Amino acid sequence: MTGRRRIRSPFHRTSTGPVTSAVRAAAAVAAGTALLAGCGVVPGTGGGAGDTVTVMTWAPSGTSGTNKPGMPAFAQAYARWVNAHGGLGGRTLKVLTCNERNDSVAAAKCARDAVKRNVVAVVGSYSLYGDSYLPTLEGAGIPYIGGYGATNAEFTSPLSYPVNGGQPTLLAGLGRELAGGCGPVVLVRPDTISGDELPPMLDSGLKARGHAPAVDERAADDTTEYATPSTRALTAASGQPPEKGCVIPALGDSTGTFMDSFRRARGKFPAVRTAATLGNVDQTVINASGGASGPYEGAYVTGWYPASSDARWDRMKKVISEQAFGDNRIDPADAGVQTTWIAYTVLKAVVTSLGGGEVSSETVRRALNGGLSVTTGDLTPTLRWGFQGELAAIGLSRLVNAEVTLQVVKEGRLVPARKGVTDLTDTLREAKVN
Repeated sequence: MTGRRRIRSPFHRTSTGPVTSAVRAAAAVAAGTALLAGCGVVPGTGGGAGDTVTVMTWAPSGTSGTNKPGMPAFAQAYARWVNAHGGLGGRTLKVLTCNERNDSVAAAKCARDAVKRNVVAVVGSYSLYGDSYLPTLEGAGIPYIGGYGATNAEFTSPLSYPVNGGQPTLLAGLGRELAGGCGPVVLVRPDTISGDELPPMLDSGLKARGHAPAVDERAADDTTEYATPSTRALTAASGQPPEKGCVIPALGDSTGTFMDSFRRARGKFPAVRTAATLGNVDQTVINASGGASGPYEGAYVTGWYPASSDARWDRMKKVISEQAFGDNRIDPADAGVQTTWIAYTVLKAVVTSLGGGEVSSETVRRALNGGLSVTTGDLTPTLRWGFQGELAAIGLSRLVNAEVTLQVVKEGRLVPARKGVTDLTDTLREAKVN
């Protein structure tokens, strides 16, 4: 197996501040535990060997925004596969799914359903509404394993166990890369409180290699047309010839809409290049925007994991081949599917560590908090969660994987731009977060 070569060196963030979120979460857990103890009820009890372990995976599907139907679809395929191969330590894995619908109300409903159905964990899920679902999970003591890293709350809640570094690591890594080959760098992001958190992450990477801070191009959060922001971004990135500037769209669900305007305005600025983070652009977005003939061709993209062509994904692909052949919802190149695979790898390690003992939300949480180290086939560094991570000082106390890979869009596919990974822990420590 290929080793991960280290090169030393959100993002949809909720409005809840890091310290406030952590205190709120801890209080919610304590209150929920006391309440459940008083009632004599333990949520999410899976029982001993031979019993069923029930979990939930949620993601939006069929919406006008970001859709990740491959995540719950893969979770169910994984359950079929693991059950066909002896289950989780002799236990049957049951996966419930919920359509989060890109809606805060629906996300909260999914969380309430998870509590009602006594799941032991929510695993490998996607939602932009951490403040809607995490309080419910915290109150019931249900761990959130391997979310997509889409919100600030996932990196502050004591019941969150993220497997990637979210948008902070991707932006810092992209900044380090573009500092060596771009003139002016322009970040196009929402003019919101959550958008205010993005420039410091990108600038930390640029600063690490002596580059000037990025031009901060703000766009109204509720706009449906980006002609003016795209023209301003292109103008700012053009610089003085022969400098080649770079534009980074970080608009979440609206990134595709921005790129439509960007492509129309780009004719007057042929030297300006694009770059992106996996949190805003992945293979599904590239496919939808025209593939090799689309605006992302040739763009650098920072990601959390190895490229989908890497042999380290072969086992995941085997699961898809055996249990979901022909299911076009599941793309092995989709970062959501990949995150779900890693999240279920964590779940399997946790259940295995419990031996023949009870599997419940409490025992799963205790194992994760007790220093359990999880290897993921070299797709990530060894994962281990503590109460305070190395990046707690900048409000990311649960972030334990700060490694990124660099990919490039070539002939419409994300492929490795170079070997190895970059560890952004030291770079992010220097981020000037308000």
